[in-house]
Amino acid sequence: MKEALTKEEVKDVLKALGISAMELMRKKEQDFKDQIQGKDLSEDELIAKMIAFPKLMERPIFLNKGKAAIGRPAENFNQVIS
Repeated sequence: MKEALTKEEVKDVLKALGISAMELMRKKEQDFKDQIQGKDLSEDELIAKMIAFPKLMERPIFLNKGKAAIGRPAENFNQVIS
């Protein structure tokens, strides 16, 4: 969260996870309610919001050899370790 990801990095993470930007959003965050909820935003606009408001991105995310998993629950990491 301290170093913002680039648009390409976010796209790479989404591709590795096999999900959309909306699926990576933390929907209970106030930033989600203020910036996204009720708006019809494109994938690129959602990615831009995640970059501008890092709290919106679900985390932690583990990347390994082109595979990725969101660590909630932590057992999800098992699928990318092997």
